[in-house]
Parts: sequence; structure tokens; C-alpha cells
Amino acid sequence: MYENDLDEKTNPIEKISNWLSKQIGKSGKIIPVVRLHGTIAPEEKPNRLNIASVAPLLKKAFKNKKAPAVAIVVNSPGGYPVQSRLISKMIRDLADEHEKKVLVFIEDVAASGGYFIAVAGDEIFADPSSIVGSIGVISASFGFEDAIEKIGVKRRIHTAGINKSTLDPFVAEKKEDVERLKGFQLDIHQVFINHVRAYRGDRLNGTDDELFTGEWWTGVRALDLGLIDELNDMHSVLKERYGKDVNLKKIESKKGIFQMPSFGLSANLDAQAIADGAINAVEEKSLWSRFGL
Repeated sequence: MYENDLDEKTNPIEKISNWLSKQIGKSGKIIPVVRLHGTIAPEEKPNRLNIASVAPLLKKAFKNKKAPAVAIVVNSPGGYPVQSRLISKMIRDLADEHEKKVLVFIEDVAASGGYFIAVAGDEIFADPSSIVGSIGVISASFGFEDAIEKIGVKRRIHTAGINKSTLDPFVAEKKEDVERLKGFQLDIHQVFINHVRAYRGDRLNGTDDELFTGEWWTGVRALDLGLIDELNDMHSVLKERYGKDVNLKKIESKKGIFQMPSFGLSANLDAQAIADGAINAVEEKSLWSRFGL
């Protein structure tokens, strides 16, 4: 019999206590960690962030009564403005309801809608090389009117409502349509600006002409402009704030049976899945590539 075995047998209560401490992190504070990675869009696809997919994770994280704060890791190049706002608002609503501090940690990028979400944090941390900002609105499309003319195709479109076919890609662009789009963009841009001002407040150091042009910066420059609060990583910050024994509890979605790899599906279903995956990959790449990622 080893000496350790003898000690454990003669001290059963101490043995159980030590085991429980290791299992539930009794010696350190619990900090729930929610990782928000991907582009922001309403569709339920892999690597997509939206209120439907994120809400259950956030609710679970903030319901932890023992946690003094919630850590949110953001890695997103942006996407749909409404989904960005809904996620950001839910973070603040839950933080106020449960009286918990929100610490946001930016990984590679928090740009456009990604930064909109990050602003919900009481404090924002980033790596010196993180990409931060892009406080603006963008719309992109193609014009095919010359192409269809060359191949002998005529566009036929009938509407009820003179503006129903605004910015149709198969007809020449109209000045009034572009002006209408610009007005639409300015409204959304102002929502973004107001959101940043509301939560960053006096911490902002730049002028409107610097901050709200859609430009993006490294973490170093973002710190100078007051867009973030500190250059640091999650593990270092949480250990410093809550002790070296801090217990980071990852909050992740559970994979159901229908999310598991499947075998024996029909060829048509497999082909559709492959096609959808290819389109999804192209969309993802186009958003990330704007920032050289």
C-alpha cells in the first residue's frame, strides 16, 4: 500500500472535499465565456451569428449566479445591422438584469457589426494586431445590363409601385435610386454612431471625421482613439481580476442528432449540401478578406 493511499483512507472527508474542489473549481471564481465567431446574418448556417443562435448561450451565461462577470470573445468581420443590434442589446439587457459586468475580448477582428456587438461590453480588450472599427455601412451589387445585351437577352419586369424595382441589377442605374440608397445607409449609419457614442461616451478620443468614416484600425490605434480600453488577452485579464485559480466555463451550443455527420443520404441531398456549403464558404471568405484574413 502506498502512503498516499493510506492518507486518503484515513481522511475520507478531506479526500472528498479536495475532489469536489477540483471538479467544480471551488477554489476560484467562475467566469462564463461565450465565443461569438463568424459573420452576422439571419440564416442558420455554420459560422453565422444571429439572435436566434446566440440568445440561448447568452441567457445561460448570465444566469450563473456565482459569476461576477461574463466574458464575451468576439471574432467577426460584421454583417447584417439588425442582427448586430439585437445581439448587442441582449447582452446589455441581460447584464443589467443580472447585475453582471461584461468583459469583451476581441480576437482577430471586430469590425462593422462585430464592433457593434463589442461595444456592449463594460470594457473592451484587444490584441495589438486585432482589427477594430469599420463604423460605417456598405451595400454592394453588380450591374449586368451590358452583359445581357451582348448575349441578346431582354429584361422584362412589371411592378405595382414606381420604386419596386429600385436598383435592379439588370437595368441601368438611376440617380434617384442611388440617392435613395444613400439616405437609407445614412439612417443605419446614424444608429451605429449613436450606439458607439452611448456606450463609449467620454472614452472616445477621436473626432467624428476620424471615428465614423468606416475606417478600421489595429488594436494599438483603436486604443488611442478610445474604441477599446486595453491591449490584453482574456486569460491574463481574468487571472489578474479574479485570481490565478479563476474557472473559465465555456458556454457552447449542444450538437443535436441532426447536426451530426450523416451517412447513407441520397445523392441529391448530398449534392445540395455541398452546393450550399460552397456558397456559404464564398460569402464567408468575401467578408473576412476585406481585412486581409
